Amino acid sequence: MSSAAEQEAVREGERPRPAAGPRPALNGRPRGADGFGSPVRPGAPNPLGARYRVGPDGVAGTNFALWAGGAEAVDLCLFDASGAEVRLPLTELTHEIWHGFVPGVGPGQRYGFRVHGRWDPWTGARWNPAKLLLDPYARAVDGEYALPPEVYGHVRDWPQQHVADTVRDDRDSAPYVPKGVVVHDDAPDDEWADDRRPKTPWADSVIYELHVRGFTKLHPGVPPELRGTYAGLAHPAAVGHLVRLGVTAVELLPVHQFAHEDHLLRRGLRNYWGYNSVGYFAPHAGYSASGTAGQQVGEFKRMVRALHEAGIEVILDVVYNHTAEAGELGPTLSLKGIDNRGYYRLQHNARHYADYTGCGNTLHVVQPQVLRLITDSLRYWVTEMGVDGFRFDLAAALARSMHDVDMLSPFLAVIAQDPVLRRVKLIAEPWDVGNGGYQVGAFPPLWTEWNDRYRDAVRDFWRGALPDLRDLGYRVSGSSDLYAWGGRRPYASVNFVTAHDGFTLRDLVSYERKHNEANGEGNRDGTNDNRAWNCGAEGETDDPDVNALRRRQIRNLLTTLLLSTGVPMLVSGDEMGRTQGGNNNAYCQDNQTGWLDWSLLGRPGPDGLLALTSRLLALRGAHPVLRRRAFFSGRPQTPDGLRDLAWFTTHGAEMTEQDWYAPSSTLALFLSGRDIPGRDARGTQVIDDSFLIVLHAADRPTAFRLPGPPWAEEYELVVDTSLEDQSAAPGTVHRGGARTTVPARSVLLLRVRDGG
Repeated sequence: MSSAAEQEAVREGERPRPAAGPRPALNGRPRGADGFGSPVRPGAPNPLGARYRVGPDGVAGTNFALWAGGAEAVDLCLFDASGAEVRLPLTELTHEIWHGFVPGVGPGQRYGFRVHGRWDPWTGARWNPAKLLLDPYARAVDGEYALPPEVYGHVRDWPQQHVADTVRDDRDSAPYVPKGVVVHDDAPDDEWADDRRPKTPWADSVIYELHVRGFTKLHPGVPPELRGTYAGLAHPAAVGHLVRLGVTAVELLPVHQFAHEDHLLRRGLRNYWGYNSVGYFAPHAGYSASGTAGQQVGEFKRMVRALHEAGIEVILDVVYNHTAEAGELGPTLSLKGIDNRGYYRLQHNARHYADYTGCGNTLHVVQPQVLRLITDSLRYWVTEMGVDGFRFDLAAALARSMHDVDMLSPFLAVIAQDPVLRRVKLIAEPWDVGNGGYQVGAFPPLWTEWNDRYRDAVRDFWRGALPDLRDLGYRVSGSSDLYAWGGRRPYASVNFVTAHDGFTLRDLVSYERKHNEANGEGNRDGTNDNRAWNCGAEGETDDPDVNALRRRQIRNLLTTLLLSTGVPMLVSGDEMGRTQGGNNNAYCQDNQTGWLDWSLLGRPGPDGLLALTSRLLALRGAHPVLRRRAFFSGRPQTPDGLRDLAWFTTHGAEMTEQDWYAPSSTLALFLSGRDIPGRDARGTQVIDDSFLIVLHAADRPTAFRLPGPPWAEEYELVVDTSLEDQSAAPGTVHRGGARTTVPARSVLLLRVRDGG
């Protein structure tokens, strides 16, 4: 506990004095006893972290290096299998990096750091050597965080809560926190050299967002011992589903080592999504089937290789905007105890944290060593772990300079010139929770963005809430109003209707209100802006008409997404009608609510949602007109050509300016396959079929005159979402200029038969 002098000072309303004195011995060992028969050698300040190597004299060991700006001393702490600790002082200091080489220490060794310095929270100094700290560069982590009071740098249960974070807690946290693990970077069982990256072009990409644990936890084809793990995702049964579906990339919810929040653990829940990172180099140990003493690294690599062999890229959802240490009342796990003022953005009153994330803290990305941590981590996952890209959670927080979002910020500038990172897929969640944080459409070239304006417009159209057609027209044609600048392309827009955060596709048509009671927060968590329509009944129902309408609406939303210009993103389970029971914030539901229910594939039906999804993705893959690499111009590409994109009213006439502003439930667009700009790899002009897409959201059928010559002589019906049995749709032929009936609430996809 804190000293009596500190306690008395707080009672008197003064600052507690910083604790002082020698660093303690442990287990009767004097400080500096290494227990390995050799003194700690100077080692090298680079690379950071723990790196096993053989020295020039043939002696094997591990070099440890830790940047701890402002620290007074650093102890390396080594742990044996029983948990016994040996502390070794790192006496070498180079450019604020403490380092040393320890002979005899090899792969599998568990370790951490204790960092000494001033305790003065009013100036942001929160050093506390009683707290064992995780190496920010640890390649593997053994154990989980339980977050008892001992892991807090301050006295969590101090009676005066308004100053609790200012009173240092001197209890040892080592028995309660995970340890880093030394990893052999060139482990022979990895066999990484034979990996072949798919390198799918952005325009051809289809992203499938999934959770490693949730995707495989209930999969009947995955052996029980592999379910919920990297090895489970690498299993042929799991990979086979992705291949049959036709996606080109998986976007994995966070797999960096993360911690569970204290308020969840007290309620018997866990952080399921993983947006609470604490180790940016370590695959989350909880997803490993092979062990946590470094084996998780090889298991992750083998998962990546299995997906690559199937032609599927791996994109990581990464959380570099904040960490699991939260604000001043949060635990001391790593960065807070290494150099709180260097790693985190602090307010003018440095006792408190600047919070642009809603999670209590924000990493100080303009600080060079913090920027180095992030970019070193990114390069590691690309070069050594084999991943193909990243989706950056709350990316606007990373793009802030001192306060405002700045598209010339150090982070974006470093990414743009990095020879490794500028070549991988970069996806921004282009907002944060601070002032000026909404930046959709503002990120520079090289970046794609989650386009929430697409999500909102498509949801509103199909629930009958759009005042006119202007916004929908922009969204389904590539959002040129947002991205047609600076050389950006239509694939700058990642189109989505659902994501992990919010309703599933089935819940979007089954609930109008969130039902998050199971989260234990009084249903206050999660957004209230769902833009959902329950089709006439809240939640599950036995009404056959309501259920039929819901199935049709799911087909409409899914078909709209997969026929739109841009990069489509599907959410795991939407292709089979997965539900979360109306929970739109299932971040803490590590159970059947969050896991994918594979029994849905066994339900009877003439032609399931999975078959429709696969067929739409096959169509998209076969037709370049549906995955354009350049924005539409609205003009012919050749003297005798048609407009590359034309819009039509239900009367078969091209839309006028007035039509865009008028209320309407029907939008029709003609995509000319003969007017695609660009050439293929051999320099040949790209030629494709032409298509007419009709989106009709009204609750009654409408008469529609199909555009006749020069647009088309005949049309062949390819998709009609009003049909439960999709096998009945293809092949029906309609003459150009003739009237046809568009069923209520449906999408029609028609292909031009005469090559026009």
